[in-house]
Amino acid sequence: RNIEACARSVLASDYPRLEVIVVDDHSTDGTGDIVRRLAAEDARLRVVQAPDLPEGWFGKQWACQTGARAATGDVFCFTDADTRHGRELLSRSVGAMRARGADLFSVAGHQEARSFWEKVIQPFVFSILLSRYGGLEAMSRSTKPLDKIANGQFILMARGTYAALGGHESVKDHVAEDLRLAQLVTARGMKAHMLLARDHLSTRMYTSLAEIRRGWGKNVYAAGRDTLPLGPVTAKIFPWIFPLPALLPLLPLLCLALGALGVWGEAALFFGAVTSVATLLYYAGVYAFSRLNPLWALTYPLAALTFSGICAEAAWRGSKVEWKGRG
Repeated sequence: RNIEACARSVLASDYPRLEVIVVDDHSTDGTGDIVRRLAAEDARLRVVQAPDLPEGWFGKQWACQTGARAATGDVFCFTDADTRHGRELLSRSVGAMRARGADLFSVAGHQEARSFWEKVIQPFVFSILLSRYGGLEAMSRSTKPLDKIANGQFILMARGTYAALGGHESVKDHVAEDLRLAQLVTARGMKAHMLLARDHLSTRMYTSLAEIRRGWGKNVYAAGRDTLPLGPVTAKIFPWIFPLPALLPLLPLLCLALGALGVWGEAALFFGAVTSVATLLYYAGVYAFSRLNPLWALTYPLAALTFSGICAEAAWRGSKVEWKGRG
């Protein structure tokens, strides 16, 4: 459902010397047939069949490594099949990477949300991620590996940088390979930058609650572990506390309810009312920034409970991950 629109958007780029490689990772749904038809129409596009997945690798990393081996260019751009690229995206990104002296450059695009559950959950999740890193510019300026992140939907690296890192083999066993690549670049003394490009890149990650549950459940816990300096004791505690941050926005409502019941008195009622209104206004801004009606902010308690449940399920599952039918 995604590949043709994605490939055509990339081929429409104004970048002057473009080579597009689509890695067919053992698709069985006609995706390979679609891209082979497109390749027959445009010589800039090639289809590469991914070899069987080696032991110890995740599928996406193996596909990216396969594509990189087939590439002939000096700059690699790794992108996902559910993205849509603006005509100037690649040119602007390569220019920004060079102007900033970045060794890894990534962008955050617009996250499309069309169904009810997408509109409820997606803005809420991305607000948590943004608060964790304090904004993209702060993240880009940081020299601490644990403060770094990248968006696997669009990552740029020069061929030499990619080779020096060891390619995707260096992160072959990490679910959140984009996060780990940014951390690895920083740990090597190089620069990882990320900018907002909502008018140039768009992605519809999931289309239903079932896809949201599988998608975020796949990587949210593993990524969370990679962003914290966990020791032997904290590693054991982490699964139990991991679902709790998603529930923090509900504390003002809890305080308001307890105050209304007379448990903590009028002071609690006043505090709960003020902080509940402030929280609602904050999420009105979050949903508006996501290009949705601010009234969707009224659903943030539902988003908090649902996403916390997804986090709890992911923490319970631990390191066992399955995606697209493969463990």
